[in-house]
Amino acid sequence: MSDMLNWLAGAVGGTYGNFIGGEWKLAGDKTSQIFNPADRDQSLGRFADSGAAEVDEAVVAAHKAWLSWRQVPGPDRGAILFRAADLLEQRIDELAFILAAEQGKVLTEARGEVGRAAKELRFSAGEASRIDGDVLPSEKRNGLAMTLREPIGVVAAIGPWNFPVVTPVRKIGPALAFGCSVVLKSSNLTPWSAVKLMGVFRDAGVPAGVVSLVLGSGRAVGEALIRHPLVRGVSFTGSTGTGVAINAEAGRRLVRTQLELGGKNPAVVLDYDNAATIARQIAGAAFACSGQRCTALSRIVVLEKDAREITEALEAEMAAIKVGPAWQAGATMGPLITAQHKASVMGHIANAREDGATLALGGTSMEDGDFARGHFVAPTLFTGVAKTSRLALEEVFGPVLAVIPVGSLDEAIEVANSVEYGLAASVYTNDVNLSLRFARESQSGMVHVNHGTASEAHMPFGGVKASGFGAYSIGHSNQEFFTTVKAVYFQS
Repeated sequence: MSDMLNWLAGAVGGTYGNFIGGEWKLAGDKTSQIFNPADRDQSLGRFADSGAAEVDEAVVAAHKAWLSWRQVPGPDRGAILFRAADLLEQRIDELAFILAAEQGKVLTEARGEVGRAAKELRFSAGEASRIDGDVLPSEKRNGLAMTLREPIGVVAAIGPWNFPVVTPVRKIGPALAFGCSVVLKSSNLTPWSAVKLMGVFRDAGVPAGVVSLVLGSGRAVGEALIRHPLVRGVSFTGSTGTGVAINAEAGRRLVRTQLELGGKNPAVVLDYDNAATIARQIAGAAFACSGQRCTALSRIVVLEKDAREITEALEAEMAAIKVGPAWQAGATMGPLITAQHKASVMGHIANAREDGATLALGGTSMEDGDFARGHFVAPTLFTGVAKTSRLALEEVFGPVLAVIPVGSLDEAIEVANSVEYGLAASVYTNDVNLSLRFARESQSGMVHVNHGTASEAHMPFGGVKASGFGAYSIGHSNQEFFTTVKAVYFQS
């Protein structure tokens, strides 16, 4: 039995409430259970099932705390965030066990996510000392003009289930650095990680009320947050449909939004020295988190003459993927998050077959032995996928790759841009001119040349078209969302 199983045996079964105004509070007797996606018979605990009353309490506390937090010097706010980053690393095993248990990703990925959260938090901590403004010449004699950046106020942070540690940190870190307060609504599928995050920020010295957590459904908690009159910004990561609805509702009150949405990301293969190297990059970007990433590669756009060689290289790389629960030695890909989501992925696989694609590998629901109680799907590869088929156009959010053959560079760029999404794209080529052309013409927020779609902790993260709206997150561009500009005029 692994360390994770030993730890889980003593850790599961707790009841957890909301974190409001620096205190833990239950929402009456209303709770809901969450279960391990690798073992649906294992209840991980009970969590508050909150509503509008708890949201109001948290937002009012956040607004009150913000009035004093905004006055704390930026370097002092940053020092607290640096301590929080240190605590994340000190508690990496516990957080990784929880993350793997409630989300399903393997332990290597879980530890990587916590480590990435610490990196992003340190960048945000530094931003607290880099809040900029401008001093400008005045039109008037003996005048002076300048601009200041000020925090917008209370931010509603609505996180996803696929990255329940790093994504909330990606919202909370810059918000606090720029002087805002935050009310976090985590996914009701992965609330345990959020509970532990609150402990990290509390122990780092974040004042009561500056960060709060309200647990519950999107309909009950999310809608109440978006509509609350004291909320001045909404940072959301999730599906495009939900993001559009959030933006419409927030727009009624002129509340700004930061939306990180879906993707249908292409890998465009133009030329190469070694097909195996490209296949390794693509597989890593396609099957991490079981393909449940908005930045996952899902379309391989390749010249017809190279399609067979690239397909064979992908098959060899995918054959080395070991599917299993996080506690299983050597496991490199875990389960899908729920039975409902598994059914959705299997539906996409069935659609691909109906549309005439050739199944090269996988395509099965894994239900025997160690897989009997989990939501496992084998890594899947389709070839000969038509560029107008459902598999070529629709987001699957699972471990499914589509190889789309094309006849030319122009057609490759056309196919890469043919979907409603525009989050990330990869291009593989030895020709710097081709890479620059693709970078210019790709309709995506992020372009990766000769590597998979993995972002860095200091670089802006976001998409265009149906993949994003508002200021990009992570990088310096965060200030465009979390602050507002004030113009100040002096006359002597």
